[in-house]
Amino acid sequence: MPSARRTYTFLGPEGTFTEAALLQVPDAAEAVRIPSSNVNAALDRVREGSVDAAMVPIENSVEGGVTATLDAIATGQELRIIREALVPISFVLVARPGMELSQIRRISTHGHAWAQCRLWVDEHIPGAEYIPGSSTAAAALGLLEDDAHYDAAICAPIIAAEQPGLHVLAENIGDNPGAVTRFILVSRPGVLPARTGADKTTVVVPLPEDRPGALMEILDQFATRGVNLSRIESRPTGQYLGHYFFSIDADGHVGDARVADALAGLHRISPATRFLGSYGRADAQAAVVPEHTSDEAFQAAHAWVKGILSSGSLNAETPVEASPSA
Repeated sequence: MPSARRTYTFLGPEGTFTEAALLQVPDAAEAVRIPSSNVNAALDRVREGSVDAAMVPIENSVEGGVTATLDAIATGQELRIIREALVPISFVLVARPGMELSQIRRISTHGHAWAQCRLWVDEHIPGAEYIPGSSTAAAALGLLEDDAHYDAAICAPIIAAEQPGLHVLAENIGDNPGAVTRFILVSRPGVLPARTGADKTTVVVPLPEDRPGALMEILDQFATRGVNLSRIESRPTGQYLGHYFFSIDADGHVGDARVADALAGLHRISPATRFLGSYGRADAQAAVVPEHTSDEAFQAAHAWVKGILSSGSLNAETPVEASPSA
């Protein structure tokens, strides 16, 4: 019997950059794809088991971390990141046919899209009011509703191309033409993705104690083992002012000795550390590993210590005799 098709969810509706990221997954084109209205709804579907995995945004090259995702995966039932995808971002301004640029007063889009187009809007439509949208696609499709309370939307070019009721007023309106958004595919805990040699590990580390050197102690776990960090962001836990956790991306796989040793060190100083996954990098860039932190170096060091311990007997019940007094 043929196996059942996998089911994915993504930040919808259809035509978002998140769906474009999902379609980079080999079997996603033939899979069942269910749009979710927000990140929490997408991850809740994974936790309850109604979908196999969710594609959500986590980081943008212009605006940094996507806080909704960072917060949602740091708490609640544990999830695992099993893949990442990179999507170049470009934007168009759309409106209903007949609308001119000079007539635009209110613009809707997702917050991250607005942040990446603010300079263009200020120059070409000074004084335009921003109306928050749940996604770029939702904002564009909202223009087709009879009760639309805004005049234009910022969205992906694919949305404009697929909707005959929308007219493109301006193309390539992003302030940074090289903008890229990073997305992650999240599933329930299971078999870890295999090491590829170009991997990334994501963890959440609560600050164990607010004191001088506490963050340095966390960073030292990576630095002393030659593990490079590609991202570190602080987020409030919501418990009280000044209480934070750190969301960290480290180069390497938990199967690498240096990374495993670093995670063990983190757990010793912050037992609530949450492992979110080890997975292949979308850019396939292998980490530069100093020779003294290679797997072979760790194996040789452990063998050396084991040899010391096995070379003589340890007797905890026999006290060491004190040297005679002079």
